[in-house]
Amino acid sequence: MSEKATVYNGGCHCGAIRFQVEIEACEALDCNCSICRKKGFLHLIVAANCFRLLQGSEFLSTYTFNTNVAQHHFCRVCGIHPFYRPRSHPDGIDVNIRCLDGDVLSRFKVIPFDGANWEENIDRIRP
Repeated sequence: MSEKATVYNGGCHCGAIRFQVEIEACEALDCNCSICRKKGFLHLIVAANCFRLLQGSEFLSTYTFNTNVAQHHFCRVCGIHPFYRPRSHPDGIDVNIRCLDGDVLSRFKVIPFDGANWEENIDRIRP
């Protein structure tokens, strides 16, 4: 873990799925695409090695659509979407900051992202 990194724990609503994420910047994206709007997902994209599933792999279900690159994971018990593999960063993990433990939303700078026009805007979030 780097000196600047902060570790957060999180999970789904029922507690079946638990994870840990290591981050260096408290910035999240608020995407306006159809699925993110409906889920209320606030995106924290991290490298795969900064994410650790602590429990609940057996409770994960996956939804895909369109290009089938994004792997939208959700708890099959409570239906919450705590994280997924994003189309924009298929080698990373996208954590929903609303699923982090405690009242941490105020620590994050939330940046609007025009995902409704994904192709025209994706270069704004790719490394």
